[in-house]
Amino acid sequence: MPVSRHQTQRTLSIRTQLSPSCSWKPAREWVTAPYMDRTTEAINQLLKTVRTLRSPGGCNWDISQTLKTLRPYMLEEAYEVADAVDKDDMDDLKKELGDLLLHIVMAADICSEQNIFNMADVAEQITQKLIRRHPHVFDETSDLTPEQVEKQWEAIKAEEKKNLKKKFFDSIPAAMPALQKAWRIQQRASDVGFPFKTREQNTEAILDLLKKEDLTEETVGSILQLVSDMARQSGIEPEKALRDKNTDFIQRFNHLEELLEYKGYSLGNVEDEVLRQSIGIAFNGN
Repeated sequence: MPVSRHQTQRTLSIRTQLSPSCSWKPAREWVTAPYMDRTTEAINQLLKTVRTLRSPGGCNWDISQTLKTLRPYMLEEAYEVADAVDKDDMDDLKKELGDLLLHIVMAADICSEQNIFNMADVAEQITQKLIRRHPHVFDETSDLTPEQVEKQWEAIKAEEKKNLKKKFFDSIPAAMPALQKAWRIQQRASDVGFPFKTREQNTEAILDLLKKEDLTEETVGSILQLVSDMARQSGIEPEKALRDKNTDFIQRFNHLEELLEYKGYSLGNVEDEVLRQSIGIAFNGN
């Protein structure tokens, strides 16, 4: 429904939505009331629904959940959000963002039950962090390029953490997928001048490793590390590259399955020559 001129004029200050401890001068101070009202109502309803599900007389499954049992579900939902983005499916994205939000709210509710923190604490913390790391928006009037904003973000982040006793790679999540983590480690190390091998040296090292008689787990790990660094040097994110190739293989394999069904066969129940010809069509186009 279009917002009327009267509704647009009826606005709320963002400042009133924040913790009193958050002091700032916003560059964009007003948000329309209809949007804020609907969002606030929807989020409050979600919080109440989750609280009801986890209260006595609620759902036994929801009540039994802990942070550790929620962990695999949160990861799965995050991947499904990424999948919806890759497919450019906005209806699916709306659904998957909702599923991910549910697990965030439930995790916060579990922590609230244990008097650790609650959803308000989570929202206030990230809001204050965003404001603190965007002084060009909330405190100053100067416009920065995307590159300048990124450098400013990292500088403020470093300033915030300079008194914390953390190692260089501690900010990289331990649970990050291994290939993506290798790329991120190499990227960060390169930023501070770590001397990685050249592309040619990486290629030579990979060939030497492949010549080994026994292909051990350590050897495979070394090869993957080298491939990840070659991708970094070429401006390629290896996790995305491999994900795209997996998608391509699945699509071609699905085509193979359709070809076999058309010929009256099925996977696992097909003559070798028919399978070979069908693979040639599905994977090579001949």
